[in-house]
Amino acid sequence: VQLQASGGGLVQAGGCLRLSCAASGLTFSSYVMGWFRQAPGKDREFVAAINWSGGSTYYADSVKGRFTMSRDNAKNTVYLQMNSLKPEDAAVYYCAASRYYDTSVHKYPYWGQGTEVTVSS
Repeated sequence: VQLQASGGGLVQAGGCLRLSCAASGLTFSSYVMGWFRQAPGKDREFVAAINWSGGSTYYADSVKGRFTMSRDNAKNTVYLQMNSLKPEDAAVYYCAASRYYDTSVHKYPYWGQGTEVTVSS
């Protein structure tokens, strides 16, 4: 299984970025996909998840209303549209795959390499 995250970069506070995660080596439409993030010195935390069909999403309170997760099963890709970015959103963002619709890092056996998001104030 390979998960390749991309789209990170440097953005000013209030700006936006769109992260992508391309998956291979798994039956993509059978997996829940999640986005997590990890800031320096902090634990990895849940950001968003999307169910197998894309019909249901769940967000951390800290990003609700600003971030939108979507998936394209035909392209084996998930996206995270991040708007109104804040300095506290700065982190390395990871995509992950799971059989479970869950917020726990421990429920996700497959992880991408991460893409870094930097938000300047």
